[in-house]
Amino acid sequence: MSARDRILNKLRAGLNGTRPRPDDFDEALVTRPWQYSAQERVTRLRSLMEAVHTEVHPVTMADWPVKVQELLATRNVGNLLYAPETAHGRQLARHWQAVTAGPTLLAYDRPAEDWKDQLFWQVEASLTGTAGGIAATGSLVLWPDRHEPRLMSLLPPLHIALLRASEIRDNLYELMQEQGWASEMPTNLLLVSGPSKTADIEQVLAYGAHGPKELVVLILEDA
Repeated sequence: MSARDRILNKLRAGLNGTRPRPDDFDEALVTRPWQYSAQERVTRLRSLMEAVHTEVHPVTMADWPVKVQELLATRNVGNLLYAPETAHGRQLARHWQAVTAGPTLLAYDRPAEDWKDQLFWQVEASLTGTAGGIAATGSLVLWPDRHEPRLMSLLPPLHIALLRASEIRDNLYELMQEQGWASEMPTNLLLVSGPSKTADIEQVLAYGAHGPKELVVLILEDA
């Protein structure tokens, strides 16, 4: 018998003669105080995120690549990391093919080990999608996968995130229930409310110490 099996057997034996506690969880306790209309969700999320130095822009589903181009131009960004196998990645690539000049698109289409130095030290900005937003806390939900690994939102100094207005939910519980996190919890899920910041060193607030120095959110209107 392995050490793992011995430990599990002891735990099971410790439950003999016991009864599970009744499930007296009251859903209203974590939902009722944080409920908003569709417009209030957008307004609240934007207000909370801007309060912690996040830049937020409402855009249309068709025109957001133009906004990305403008954001990069004003910052003199030389390259942009994107996921070519995603729907928004393909839309971005089509727009880039139509423009005469712009930053270089870098496709995240290989393991990080194959281009670690470039990925860690030369990528200036990245663009990712989101799995939704939370109005109550002003947070984005990032669900990293093989197309958009976690490094895409953590390494570049500038992170641009796409968020559909229709995917902003009132509170965390509502989002967890709707997306079935209990049965399909990913190995890594991120709640992001603003750019990276820390005050660990001499209690001076510094941005970009543990991730992007800038976070820009484009809220995509479905109309």
